[in-house]
Order: sequence, then C-alpha cells, then structure tokens
Amino acid sequence: MESGMISVDKWSYGSQAYFLTHLHADHTAGLSSTWNRGPLFCSRLTAKLFPCKFPSFNLFLLRVLDIGSWFSLSFTSPSSGSPTTIYVKAIDAQHCPGSVMYLFRGDFGCMLFTGDFRWEVTGSGVENRRAMLLDALKNETLDTLHLDNTYCNPKYSFPSREVAAREVVDIISSHPKHDVVIAIDSLGKEDLLLHISRELDIKIWVWPERLQIMHLLGFHEHFTTQTSLTRVRAVPRYSFSIETLEALNTIRPTIGIMPSGLPWATEQNGNPFSSSEYIFVVPYSDHSCFSEIQEFIELLRPIKIKGIVSSSSCCIDPCYYFDHLCGTQQAIWRIQAKIENDEGVDTSVEAAEIKSSAAKETKEEEESSTVVGRKRRRILDQVDFFGIRVSRVSLLRRLCRGGVRLADTE
Repeated sequence: MESGMISVDKWSYGSQAYFLTHLHADHTAGLSSTWNRGPLFCSRLTAKLFPCKFPSFNLFLLRVLDIGSWFSLSFTSPSSGSPTTIYVKAIDAQHCPGSVMYLFRGDFGCMLFTGDFRWEVTGSGVENRRAMLLDALKNETLDTLHLDNTYCNPKYSFPSREVAAREVVDIISSHPKHDVVIAIDSLGKEDLLLHISRELDIKIWVWPERLQIMHLLGFHEHFTTQTSLTRVRAVPRYSFSIETLEALNTIRPTIGIMPSGLPWATEQNGNPFSSSEYIFVVPYSDHSCFSEIQEFIELLRPIKIKGIVSSSSCCIDPCYYFDHLCGTQQAIWRIQAKIENDEGVDTSVEAAEIKSSAAKETKEEEESSTVVGRKRRRILDQVDFFGIRVSRVSLLRRLCRGGVRLADTE
C-alpha cells in the first residue's frame, strides 16, 4: 500500500484516513482532544468510550466500523492522483473492550493489522472466531500480517483467561478473612472482574472514573465506589506496590493480585512482585502467548510478517521463529493448496459480500470490486514463490491517585 493512504494507531503522519485499534495509551500516543488531521475509524464501542479518554474531541471526525462488516472507502493515489478503493473489515481482537483488528483489501493486496490481540486456542468461542477470520479472508492470500509480537518468545506460555480467572477466584476464596486488592488498567480485565463478582456473589470496588467506564459498558451492577460494601477492590496498576500492600497489612490482613502474562512482573523500581508474601501473580493476559501466535500464523500463512512491538525488552521479531511459514514456503504451500483443494473457486472480492452499514453499494462499487478481484487473481498467479475505614482512606487515595489513565503495561 502506498504511504499517505492510511495510518493505523499512528497520528502524526499525513494520511487520508486514520484507524484506531483500541484506546490503550501506547496506541493513542500523538492523539489528543484537539487532533483534527482527518477521519478516524474505530469500532462502535471504542467510539462510545472515546469521550472518557478525550473529553473535548470533535466526535464528528469519528467513523464507526461495525465488527464483521465490509466497508468500501474511496481514496486518491498519492503517486498517480487517480481514484482507488480500499475495502476494510473490523474483526474482534479479544484484547479489551472495543479492540479490533483491521483487514484491508485493494490493488496492493491483502493486509491484516492485529493491533494488540489475544488468540486463545482453548475455551468458549474458539471455533467461531477461527471461522469468522477465515471467512473474512475468503481464500485470499494474506500478503502482509502486522502482528502483536508482545510475547513472541517460547518462554511465554500461559493458560486461557478462563483458567486464570478461576485461579484468581480460588486465591480469593482461600483467604476469606483478607481484603483483596487487584491491579488493573483503566481499560481491560473487565471479564476477570465480572467472573470474580459472579462466582463470589460480591460487588467489586473501583475508583470513580473506572465506574464511569463500567456504566458505559453496562456492568455497573457488579461494581461500587462504596468501600463498606465489599472486601475486593480493583485499583490502578500504576499504584499497586509492595510498599502499599505492606502498609495495608499493618491495619488489616490484605493480599494483592497482579494479573499479568509476565512471569516476573515487577514494580516500577524493578522489585519483583512475586518476592512479596502478600502478592500473587496470576498469568492472566490480554496478549497472545507464543503458542497462540504460532497457531495464528499457521492458520493464516501470510507472505510477510511485521511485528508491531519493537520497544519492549521481551518481544522478538516474529520472523525469527516463523519465517519458515512465510515468504517462499508460504507461496508454494498456498498455490499447492489452491490447486488441490480450491480448484475452480472464484477468489474475487464479491461486491455482494462487501457491505457498509451506512449505505448500499452502488453499481460502480460492484464493478470496482470485480476489478479488484481480477487484479488479486493476477497477483496470485504471478507470485515468484516468494475502600476500608477512616484510617485506611489515605492509603486508598494513594492507590487511586492520579485519576483515570488508559494505559496498557501488560
């Protein structure tokens, strides 16, 4: 794809359209309440949560993409000045509320941006998610996969979130006389908190800004800001520390739970949480572990992979481990599979399958779609095989000091 067409989670580039995968701070760096560079595409739930992050943002810039529907977008080629059409579909990324992956099709081929995602291979809904993704590809070759490589290392292996959530409930149940403090981000881990609330039949304390988000998500009946109603409290991750847990234990027995995919989760000063007798680190992650990344790549068989994370010390270029599934070997595999299993299948992008919830397709769009399909077939054919009482108030204020921050450090 030509530069100057679209930007995904990048806000300083001169593009014709911008796409936001989710509202965590590392994906909104450069985005502000006064940002006005162009149309911003996002999921419907992200658009609903947008004012919590950017209160004065011009909401007229937002363009909602419903998950599972194709949308056609008109662009002008920066190099030739001629009109061109790009088709995009938003796919649930299973990372946090509103998070999506973006699948793009056009003259450039087929590209998938995962953003941050969790591709669980066990648990409920697995087969449906696989089927939906494959249906979106429609036997097309995936030319480029922009992949969340946060945990792209064999040493990262953790269970499904369902299993990890049961572990958290077991920890809380085995400490009936203790208060419980759970570290969370300002967006994400809602499923974990809901599981705790339902299994233990209790409400969970959250800070006021977090309660606002819970209200928007429709979960308010499970949460409260009244400290006297519950012994379980969810606090901002950045305020969760060994020092605070030790101070709370001088008043009342208290344990802390840190849900994280990192086995050596630490404080900002580098002290490992696992070294504290008061803290339990549970492998609950909203990113894919290594085996899940591998399954995802094996399913899609892209021509090329690009990792979207490069600043983290724990991430590795996915090509290091999965290059054998891409490029030349992938091209040979794809063509052989097509000859053996899909002979006679029309892989063109049918306009009837590409629908916008905003308007019906026009005849011209249908013709454009057919042209794109023919071009894609030519491309495929030409592959070169490549709370707590008064005495605790100050401590709780420490826990929630700083207000809401949409950050994702996990």
